[in-house]
Amino acid sequence: MDLMLLANKFNVKGRLVTLVPFGNGNINDTFLAVFRNTFTETQAVLQRINGAVFTNPGAVMRNMHNVTLHCHEKLEADAAAARDDRVWQMPRIIKTKEGADFVQDENGDVWRMITRILSAHAFDTAQSPEHALECGAALGHFHYLVSDMDPSLVVNPLPGFHVTSGYLAQYDATLQNEQACELLNASMEARRLARYIEERRDFAVSLERAEERGELRKRMFHGDPKVNNIMIDDFTGKGTAMIDLDTVSAGLMHVDVGDAVRSICNPVGEEETNLGKVSFDENIFGAFMKGYMREAGVFMDAADRAYLYDAIRLLPFELGLRFFQDYLAGDRYFKVRQPGQNLNRARVQFRLCEAIEAREGSIRGALSRL
Repeated sequence: MDLMLLANKFNVKGRLVTLVPFGNGNINDTFLAVFRNTFTETQAVLQRINGAVFTNPGAVMRNMHNVTLHCHEKLEADAAAARDDRVWQMPRIIKTKEGADFVQDENGDVWRMITRILSAHAFDTAQSPEHALECGAALGHFHYLVSDMDPSLVVNPLPGFHVTSGYLAQYDATLQNEQACELLNASMEARRLARYIEERRDFAVSLERAEERGELRKRMFHGDPKVNNIMIDDFTGKGTAMIDLDTVSAGLMHVDVGDAVRSICNPVGEEETNLGKVSFDENIFGAFMKGYMREAGVFMDAADRAYLYDAIRLLPFELGLRFFQDYLAGDRYFKVRQPGQNLNRARVQFRLCEAIEAREGSIRGALSRL
């Protein structure tokens, strides 16, 4: 496949002068395309949507079209009203020369081109409480932008994603397999983690039950609010955009809050083998939530606020459950470099969950003051 020819199918002014691999994403194939003419340069991002992960790439593109259209209109209205202390940004879909949102190649793969957020970059970890505050503000502002969007305009790109009851059912089914029983019988640590899950079954579905009771309602969530999907302005140091919109879906925004806190507040990350180093950084947490609530607090009600702690506790448990289930199933989903890696990843997430549980009082107190 000639990527240069493919890139030239999109409606960008100027000559395509370079096309190089870009970023460190694990799902889509991504390239930086640079177009130039006598007076200007345009940088854009060319991506192949991974059909093995997103089995309906056309729906992913319709989602992106609807989400960016809604958000861009709101951004323009807020800018005209001088609502914000910065220029918020969001990637824009670049149309093909025929006016479509994407190109399909001879293999059936879907390719898109989107604008690049310039003069900004993302980090892999929290650099400081100030950086965490800006990450929180960026996620909160994204939630504000989509808070009044009709969820029916978006098709679920990953059915079952962040549905904890579904992960529990998958885990229970795995426990019936002979291989899983052998792994449990061979490891005292694996049996300990299995007991850990049993002790938290009721808590694991607390958000789902709150939604069923009507206490929480579906809005929209990003789905992958990790630090390296948050762009920070190179000149001002302020958060300026959330990127990677493929997993945006209808659901509880609490999922994003819990997942972001999970990823940003454990400084040693998911692969640490010394559980003694796994911790919950309350300074980073406080800064992140301060930034988040500054932007999202304008539309949240009392119930939304009441369940924030539950989400913060739930997401490390949910990811630990997924890692542990995959370990018992033979490492079929998460890639591993050595035997037992998914078991250790589960241990890390459950230890983080324990650290959050031990600080419930101070975490709830911090949330109540925001």
